[in-house]
This record gives sequence, structure tokens and C-alpha cells, in this order.
Amino acid sequence: MDTPRRQWLRRLAKAELHLHLEGTVTPETLVILSARHDTTPLTLGEARALYAYKDFAHFLRTFKLVLDRLLDPEDYALIAREMMCDLAAQGVVHAEVYISWGNILHWKPHLRVEDVMTAVDSARTEFEAGIGGLSILWIADATRTWSAAAVEEVFRLAARLRTDRFASIVGVGIGGDEAGGPIELFRDSYVEAKKAGLRLTAHAGEATGEVKGPLEIRAALSTGVERIGHGLAAQYDDELMDVLREQGVPLEINVTSNVLTGCCPSKQEHPLPIYMDKGLLCTLNSDDPAMFGSNCLDEYVLVQETFGLDLETMRVLAKNSILASFLDEGKKQHLIDLIDALPSYTESVRQFEYPNDGTA
Repeated sequence: MDTPRRQWLRRLAKAELHLHLEGTVTPETLVILSARHDTTPLTLGEARALYAYKDFAHFLRTFKLVLDRLLDPEDYALIAREMMCDLAAQGVVHAEVYISWGNILHWKPHLRVEDVMTAVDSARTEFEAGIGGLSILWIADATRTWSAAAVEEVFRLAARLRTDRFASIVGVGIGGDEAGGPIELFRDSYVEAKKAGLRLTAHAGEATGEVKGPLEIRAALSTGVERIGHGLAAQYDDELMDVLREQGVPLEINVTSNVLTGCCPSKQEHPLPIYMDKGLLCTLNSDDPAMFGSNCLDEYVLVQETFGLDLETMRVLAKNSILASFLDEGKKQHLIDLIDALPSYTESVRQFEYPNDGTA
């Protein structure tokens, strides 16, 4: 339902910092991809059934099923165009989007990362020149469970392509099952990526629990990671939360994702309010919006309603998303000015109800 509060939150300029391109594939688009590539194409009902997860492992299997139907550069261009249209409609003004390069390199020998990046970056350029109002940067995503060598290959390729052809490649990160690939295994790759000028992210403390989760987040910080994806397990370690606050390390929060993958028991039990009370730099994100049925705007609405936050606090969260981005300082300030320029909710409603009273 498009309530006045949702309308105000849509108008609030915001950045989406934890978004997987492949996770934006809707069941409807999956049917199109299946018709292109499968001998027996999926029906819409079958595609929708794939998106009902039992646990985190089930989600990862479904994610791979979607990846398996992205087989040529035009497939990636299609989903990039659809993603950008959807982001703009939510009031997102900037996004830093993960692309699973590891999957391309190790499961699709017929496909070159360079060709995929040419396709999605052309789509980005065309969108920015046409509709506008949205900037996109790409993050090369490696799968931690394959091997240290596999992660190193992704990170080195990102450094080379960023230098040679794609200034829109801003950073690198790792995702997947933390238990099967602790971040310590990839320390040398992160050090090398930083030297190459890439920005560093990592999924950490997502599904590793109360004991191992904080250790994984600490390891990520010691590796030089600048933003933590999820960070659910930080709630179990007061000293770690102090470190995150003191160092100003942003957390990429994904409430719906954490609940639907079974990493968090319920939205009411999500640690976001704890983190905010501790003064941590929290940002709101969708993770895989098509797969979880909740986009970035939905997450703003969900958080506001679930935790009873006033809308000026939501403005602060939107500013956090800009501050935590990898944009240059000038662009950050421009977007923060847009956030500040949005009238308060009360004033917005009054202007909407009385547009001709001379105060608009």
C-alpha cells in the first residue's frame, strides 16, 4: 500500500550498498531466461516456487539456479537494465552492486568477465544518459568457499579491468558460506587489492553464530575491509561494537534477507536497534530484492514500522548510506544536500494537502 509515509520515504534520496545483481532477477525474468536457454522452460509457477527458502543453504542453492541461467552478456544487460529502472523508482540515487565474477570464471568457461562488464556498463551508461538520477558502481564478488586462488583471481582481474577499461569497478568483496571459507584465507588477496586502489568489502558475521561470527568480523577488520556486509554477529560482542563505532566501519544491514535465510529469528529480533543505540554507522539494503520480496524502499518502510523510528531518524539512515558509499566527497555532499532539502514529513503532507496556500 502506497501510504503517505511510504511516499515520503520514496522521495528520500538513498544509496543501496548491498545489492547482488543476480539477486534482482524476478521470477518473471527468470522465465524469460529459461525460455532462452532451457530445453524445457520453467513455468512462472515453478520459478516462483524456487524463491521459497527453508534456510540459508537452500537460498544459496536457489541463487545458483538463477546464476546457471545467465549464460551470455545480453542476459546480464537485461537484468542490469531492469535493476536500474527499479532502483530509480524507489528513490535510490546511488547503488554499489555486487556481480558474481567467481561464478563466471569457474562455471561458465564460454563467457568472459570482460564481455559481461561491457554489457552491464553499457547499460549503465545508457541509463545514466537517458533517465538519469541514479549512479552505479560495480563490486567484483568472489565466492569464498572455492579456494584462496579463486578469490585471488577475481581480485586481480578487478584491478586489471578497472585500470584498463572500467572506472566504474570500485571494489571487491567475498560472499558465500563463511564456515567454508574464513576471511583469513584471503588476507593476501585483500592486501594486494588495496594496493591496486580497490575498495574492500566482505560478508561477515552473517550466518556464523554467536561464537565464530564476531571472530570473523574481527578478522575482516584486521584484513582491511572497509564495510561489513550483514554483521549480525556483532551484537554478541560489546567490545567489537565499540571498535566498529570508533573506527566508523559501516554495516550493510539487510533485515528481510536475514530473517528469510534463517540467520535471524524474526524482524523484531534483528539487532539494528542495538547497533543504532551503540552509535554504529548502519545502512539499509535489500541484498537480493527479487529473491526476498523486499527492495531497498521496502526495507526503509519495514524498519520504520517495525522499530517505531521517527522519519527524521530515517533521514539519518539515508545520510548514512551516502557517507558509507565509495563515492568521492564532492558527490557525497551533493547527495546529502538532496536529503537535507527534503521537507519534513509533516511539512510534505501539509504541502500536498494545501498546495495553493502560498507556502509551497
